Amino acid sequence: MQQRPPTVPKLAWVKEEEKEESPGAAPTQQPEEVQQVQPPQEDAGQERTEEQLRARGRFRRAAQLVCRFIRCIWHEEATFMATGDTANSDLFSAQTSAALLDLLVQNGVYKAKQVPAIVRCIHQWLTSNVSAEHRLDKTLVLLTEAHPVDVAVTLLRSAPACDRAARTMWKTLVSSRGTKEPVLQILFRVLEYWPAHRRRTSDGDERDVFALAATVALWEILQLSWCPGAVKDNFPRLLLTLLFQVFISTEEMSEGVETFWRRCQEQRSLPPNPNRFAVQTVKALLLQLLDEDVLMAIARKCVWDMLLKADSHHYAVGLLARELCRVSRSICRSIAVSLLPRLSREEPLWELPALAFLVELQSPGTVPAPCAAAWAQPRAGPGSCRPGPPSLLPAFQVLHCLNPRQCGPSVLQIISRRLRSQCPERRRLALRGLVVLSKAPSMAKSIRSLNESLLELLQDADTDAVQMTLSAFINVLGLKIIQISSPIALKLLEALRPLFDNEHSQLQQLSMLLFREVMEATERSKSLKPPVYLSLVPFYFNWHEENQRVAEASRRALFGAARFLKWRDLEHLVTMEQPWRFPECLLEKDRSRVGQYVRQALPSLESPEEPLRKLAIKFLGIAARSMKQEQPELQLICQALQGISDDSPAVSNLAVETLHIIRTVRRTPFFPFW
Repeated sequence: MQQRPPTVPKLAWVKEEEKEESPGAAPTQQPEEVQQVQPPQEDAGQERTEEQLRARGRFRRAAQLVCRFIRCIWHEEATFMATGDTANSDLFSAQTSAALLDLLVQNGVYKAKQVPAIVRCIHQWLTSNVSAEHRLDKTLVLLTEAHPVDVAVTLLRSAPACDRAARTMWKTLVSSRGTKEPVLQILFRVLEYWPAHRRRTSDGDERDVFALAATVALWEILQLSWCPGAVKDNFPRLLLTLLFQVFISTEEMSEGVETFWRRCQEQRSLPPNPNRFAVQTVKALLLQLLDEDVLMAIARKCVWDMLLKADSHHYAVGLLARELCRVSRSICRSIAVSLLPRLSREEPLWELPALAFLVELQSPGTVPAPCAAAWAQPRAGPGSCRPGPPSLLPAFQVLHCLNPRQCGPSVLQIISRRLRSQCPERRRLALRGLVVLSKAPSMAKSIRSLNESLLELLQDADTDAVQMTLSAFINVLGLKIIQISSPIALKLLEALRPLFDNEHSQLQQLSMLLFREVMEATERSKSLKPPVYLSLVPFYFNWHEENQRVAEASRRALFGAARFLKWRDLEHLVTMEQPWRFPECLLEKDRSRVGQYVRQALPSLESPEEPLRKLAIKFLGIAARSMKQEQPELQLICQALQGISDDSPAVSNLAVETLHIIRTVRRTPFFPFW
């Protein structure tokens, strides 16, 4: 004991120190006997008056009471405050114990290592004295101002279910100007460590403090009629932490967490599962900043139910992000800034939901529209016509709220690492983020470093991934800021060609739009001409597609190819929209590749669209007239035309007429008429 209260005489203090040793322990050294010290008297020879004797007795009894109280706290004999403890109830009444607690704390008569014991005493006193729940507010505040960590951590350990007494203590602490900030920061810190945070208090206690205990305390704080400023200031941090808690308590629940939660349920009414309680806390937190109408809109989209399922959690997080973007871009900006460090650390547990929140999921199967710059030019001059953007859902993404110059490099680094992920969902989310970044001129040169990864994704079996990859390329090249090298352009054209005839019209359209952008963003090179030649026939047939967007994209791509090859007459017929002249113009320009063009046209005979089948027959008829007798493709044409027998009358008759013309012109009986 290095300090003693100024109101306690030395005699009583020393005697109480001697009693600190437990009855069964043998003292190492007997303390010297303390001589009786007489109270000072005016005259040594004068006999004590009766009043002095009574005062001395009261003083000694008070001193012994204080020392007994101190010893009880030091040895954590806190049961003296329980009304059912007859051994101590006579000695320490409720008012007496409260006054003694005030005396010790306000005069600093305690050791730092005894702070947790004092906190437990205050909690038990409040538990036993319902009507005077604010009696020890000042004492609690003074103690917390001096030892915030010990008080907050001990309270979380002693009352994890946050009973009435604990609620009173938390309310007092978050209401005081001197304690609310440090206490809430400690609470937030514990909340972030799942499943538990190991924190040592001054009494040497190193037991874990469960994050769910902090969640329960936070929920109680959010039920107050007013919200502490620190809660609103830390809204992004708290929201992300609680969403992670929902996810991890849904994904996996350790035995320790389950046991802890059962104990909490025994003390008060709580939801059966921690994840449901975490969702309730998320709602309570959102109500501090959003109107109830917004939460009702979120509920109508089943976000709360989806959060509780592991396979739909990240979709729910994305939907929540979208609603927040609609309400406040500033909120989303602060959340995104808080989210970037988490994704940079590559935390695998919550990576997918965190990425979903950052790029904000729309609905499966949709991608953001290409950059508006790709559609900006009016349809006035040759090749300048531009169709409208694809018919896709509008994007309300968190990334739109960020400044690309400030946060773009960090986001791009996060995205680039996920492009090669084995998880399809992670790849999709990374690509969605890339589509947003690709619209920023400041990011164009940086995105160019991802060309190799994006080229691989163009061959992905995932249609959504291919669509977003095409959109990202279109956005970057549509900005007209950078040029691409011939080797990359060659790889890109080779990867695009199979997409021209893809069964998904969206892939057809975007691939041809990108082809046009590549033609404009690269210098003419002989190495690029072969893939351009092989693109002409697919563009010609797609020009006649019933889907007008595909048809318009094909016309533009065909114009870009003709300009790249410097075929003026082909440019002219595309500009004048005279597709019927294309076969003769092409086959006259490039007789050396007629065989290749024929092989490209043959599959169109199997098109589900009758106009395209008739177009293919006409193209093959024109090609046959310009072919040499010994070319094997001529025989292929005749075989294909003869095989058209079970088609519509219009198509069958056209095939017969074309075959007759070929036989007449070529004067060769390949196959007899049927």
